[in-house]
Amino acid sequence: MKKYKCIFFDLDHTLWDYETNSKEALHDLYLLFNLREKGVTSFEAFFAKFREVNLALWDLYDHGMITSEIIRHERFKRIFAAFQLIDNPLSETISSEYLATCPLKCNVMPKAVETLEYLSKEYKLTIITNGFDEIQHTKLASGKMDHFFNHIITSQKAGHKKPAREIFEYAMQLNGIKASEAIMVGDNPVTDIGGARNAYVDAILFNPEQIDYQIEVKHQIKALEELQQLL
Repeated sequence: MKKYKCIFFDLDHTLWDYETNSKEALHDLYLLFNLREKGVTSFEAFFAKFREVNLALWDLYDHGMITSEIIRHERFKRIFAAFQLIDNPLSETISSEYLATCPLKCNVMPKAVETLEYLSKEYKLTIITNGFDEIQHTKLASGKMDHFFNHIITSQKAGHKKPAREIFEYAMQLNGIKASEAIMVGDNPVTDIGGARNAYVDAILFNPEQIDYQIEVKHQIKALEELQQLL
């Protein structure tokens, strides 16, 4: 593989284990707010509905159809509505608590730290994320990964979100590099891979479940440690 100067990384689902951290935070909140007594039948049902609603809302956000504020204010309202629980103050409180506590969870994807340790010796590393600006630094610190990155670029900071080419161009400008000198690593075929393509940046799809996305990509990996052989 040609020599790159900088590796762009997505954060959630790529380095920071969003699924595990989210589940732990939601379980804490389920118990703290006695949601079973309020009609949310079980934690398993609560978590399943969260995944369904959250995925749908983030898909709309990634396609530019809603703002991040809609996710903040609508996510738990919709989840509770599925259990016939209509309590807007509670949904707002739990939304705030979730955003405050989830980033403090420390689970990272397998071999994430070891791989970053290896890559940081040869490349500049930069985060490019559509996640909420105020919590991305917390996630990286919680996972003990913050010291590997020279820049943490959020859609709010750049003024554009993936898959727009502008957020990648912003990252290139900060790093003083051309598109040919960067490569993007991420799990999302639309925002990470599609966005890199829009900016003429090579990309590696992190696909641990080996889903057939029917897209063209420079390389595809199912484990982060494979980057140590590729790069």
